[in-house]
Amino acid sequence: MTSTVPNAVQHTDAAPPITMFGPDFPYAYDDFLAHPAGLGQIPATEHGAEVAVIGGGLSGIIAAYELMKMGLRPVLYEADRIGGRLRTVGFDGCDPTLTAEMGAMRFPPSSTALQHYIDLVGLETRPFPNPLSPATPSTVVDLKGESHYAETIDDLPQVYRDVMDAWNAALEEGADFTDMNRAMRERDVPRIREIWSRLVEKLDNQTFYGFLCDSDAFASFRHREIFGQVGFGTGGWDTDFPNSILEILRVVYTEADDHHRGIVGGSQQLPLRLWEREPHKIVHWPLGTSLASLHDGEPRPAVTRLNRTAGNGITVTDATGDIRTFRAAVFTGQSWLLLSKIDCDDALFPIDHWTAMERTHYMESSKLFVPVDRPFWLDKDEVTGRDTMSMTLTDRMTRGTYLLDNGRPDEPAVICLSYTWCDDSLKWLPLSANERMDVMLKSLGEIYPNVDIRSHVIGNPVTVSWENEPWFMGAFKANLPGHYRYQRRLFTHFMQDRLPADKRGLFLAGDDISWTAGWAEGAVQTALNAVWGVMTQFGGATDATNPGPGDVFDDIAPVELPED
Repeated sequence: MTSTVPNAVQHTDAAPPITMFGPDFPYAYDDFLAHPAGLGQIPATEHGAEVAVIGGGLSGIIAAYELMKMGLRPVLYEADRIGGRLRTVGFDGCDPTLTAEMGAMRFPPSSTALQHYIDLVGLETRPFPNPLSPATPSTVVDLKGESHYAETIDDLPQVYRDVMDAWNAALEEGADFTDMNRAMRERDVPRIREIWSRLVEKLDNQTFYGFLCDSDAFASFRHREIFGQVGFGTGGWDTDFPNSILEILRVVYTEADDHHRGIVGGSQQLPLRLWEREPHKIVHWPLGTSLASLHDGEPRPAVTRLNRTAGNGITVTDATGDIRTFRAAVFTGQSWLLLSKIDCDDALFPIDHWTAMERTHYMESSKLFVPVDRPFWLDKDEVTGRDTMSMTLTDRMTRGTYLLDNGRPDEPAVICLSYTWCDDSLKWLPLSANERMDVMLKSLGEIYPNVDIRSHVIGNPVTVSWENEPWFMGAFKANLPGHYRYQRRLFTHFMQDRLPADKRGLFLAGDDISWTAGWAEGAVQTALNAVWGVMTQFGGATDATNPGPGDVFDDIAPVELPED
């Protein structure tokens, strides 16, 4: 609901942005991208060589785009649609500018590598209306049948401020929050590694809930319950309670849960614009070349089989039966696809990497949106003088309701009636979009008995349950306690000089390979890792003035925990 940052941390416009998205690998990807020397080059003899890129989400599109700029020919395979979990949809029969973000919808300023590409394609952002954020006119917190209206945290009862203070105290006492946040802001790599190494060893086996219970500040069950249902930052945290506390610390250290912005017109524009973009600086290919032009406007279809063939080639079979063999490939899809929908050779990866993929834990997530005639929630109640309806956090079925408009009071707008995770998401799974809407409107009607939300609806609802999407099977990765070693194997897979020769050439990328999944920044960073790996595979190198993530790996490698 407010910043998780204790008051001891002072923020100024002059301070450098936090960019190391997770303390595990403190590499400045934004500096790497901004450097005039570029990301590296490959020998001219390799120009035009084909590289398979499997998955047309943000990670796949960025990997393909940067490999194309180096002079390679990416061959993109996409089973569904370009964008992955950056999915923006419209409403049938409504103005096409009225859209809903079915996947990623809010992006923190710490996503500095992501921001590079947002700026590159000329997209605009605006503050996202999180609970009690400056962009949100008002928030209603409704728990156990009791509602509280607030424009700032000070408008809520004291118990909510006590919960906020308890969270800040738990972070400070149990995770050296102020020291780590300052070290990350100052990009003090030795200090980051010193703090994080100790915490990884101490906390890898701890759940988020166990971390709270170990804090004297959260001795009260009531405080833990309120924190789980309402949270601080983006909403309730209880769906994360079984997950590793390390996952949560990565989020709060980097302020990924605060200061969010949305992309005007929808997040899917980013991968779509990169698909069509003609780079001004490009090797081998003539000016005017784009990923779209290299593919005659359409990516290849779904991959059905991956196997290794003679000479350590990566052989790809697609849904049309077409078979092609590549010297290198980048896989950016959901990792469980390699265990289920795609027929794979065991020889593709070392056995411990297969184990890490099999153990990956994914979060379920559901959303439902409806278009409305106007942002009626800004109307003032004649009796109370309050907003007619507010951004709403509740323990009812809806959990989180977001009110989205373009700032014009007489034009159509959108309500995200519900955004839920895990068990709360599974409750919606058997219901159709209209059935979901009926249940949600009933819940909201109990909070706002004098507001006829249905009368303002001007189109059919749109919904998604990511666990039911066949090419996703979940919304994003979230490590359980004890999973640090698995995540390290997957993230560091791009360093293939550590692997046997017959296990090289296929690179993993995507947000579930990253340390902080569920945020688009992780997709960008792992794409850049894979680009470095492919470049190295083809005998290329970075400029000495702009070392890539693999060049500095030994200096900042993630903590390695013993396995015996």
